[in-house]
Amino acid sequence: MSTVAWSESGASLTALWRSENSAPAPARVVVASERTTVDAAYRLLRADIGVLWQGDYENGRQLLRALDRRHQRELQKRSRRGATGKKDAAALFHEHRSARADRARLLGRLLVVLEPDRSLRLHRAPDVRAACVHAYGEGSEGAEERTCVSLMELVGVLSAYEWHLKGVEVPQLGARIHPAYSVFSPTRSEYLDLVAQAPFPEGIEHPAVYDLGTGTGVLAALLVRRGAKNVVATDINPRAVACARANMERLGLADRVDVVEADPWPDGRADVVVCNPPWLPGQPSSDLDRAVYDPDSAMLHRFLDGLAAHLTPAGEGWLVVSDLAEHVGLRTRAELLGAIADAGLCVADRLDTAPSHPRADDTADPLHEARRREVTSLWRLVPEGGARPSST
Repeated sequence: MSTVAWSESGASLTALWRSENSAPAPARVVVASERTTVDAAYRLLRADIGVLWQGDYENGRQLLRALDRRHQRELQKRSRRGATGKKDAAALFHEHRSARADRARLLGRLLVVLEPDRSLRLHRAPDVRAACVHAYGEGSEGAEERTCVSLMELVGVLSAYEWHLKGVEVPQLGARIHPAYSVFSPTRSEYLDLVAQAPFPEGIEHPAVYDLGTGTGVLAALLVRRGAKNVVATDINPRAVACARANMERLGLADRVDVVEADPWPDGRADVVVCNPPWLPGQPSSDLDRAVYDPDSAMLHRFLDGLAAHLTPAGEGWLVVSDLAEHVGLRTRAELLGAIADAGLCVADRLDTAPSHPRADDTADPLHEARRREVTSLWRLVPEGGARPSST
């Protein structure tokens, strides 16, 4: 693990460096407090210099917000200078991702130091220990070194812990799901509606189900509540596996849902295999991003290519995916249908729903038009010859 070094009152100090998005440790760090202006801090951050905040915690939060506003103004100026006409959705998407990455790099250099017990020794700082243990683990036994983290990351850790404690109400389940840090929260209700409404294969009232990429386990729980006799839920992320297991325990479903770490297939066959892969081809920048971005559509292809070999004779696969990738030029409908056909599958049916999330109505979002046109679909897939394809 790399370290961060700085000078304070004539002494040289160090701390271990931690970054959930694998950002490199800053080579140079300057101590800052209330005397540091927004302009001065911004110049340091733009020069790739870490700014170690040692003032009041709430004032540090205010500085973070002010730096964010300053960055937004800079982006708007750049956009106006580079405006050469209306941009297509693909250009807007890549510009949007680039701006988000630049923001993460910039704001991620405003730093704080956690003590060995995960506490934060700043005036008016909340007790962050439980949230940090939830996100980072207990740490090494007897460890005496401090840890340097981004203040923006720490704010995210605290927010994620609040969501974990409170849980997310899932109307389709009639219960709360408790997401863990870096595990995608089930806040998009439209894909849950599709899984709640899709008919089980004809003649199978209580199917055996595989849920690939289970995340919080919400789909596994939903399918058991619908009548599945058992579910094997898999995920490659150990945090997601632990999160899903904890949710099944809370819901009293642990005896019917077996959560295992796999990428993505368990052994055997199932009557229904459901997969809600990351919807956008692209490179993730953090563990949480892996629920959104799928490099080279690898998860999608692993599901499609392995489906026929893991279905019972009357079984079917449920692919839950948005067409946002098509609207921003990352994948075409022909490419998706081609991947389905290449895997020896055909489409038995498709259920569609319009977006219901707030960003679909946010006209200030540069991707508003693409989000407004977005459709989320549940594709019912069977091996070729298993059912007559519907028109798509």
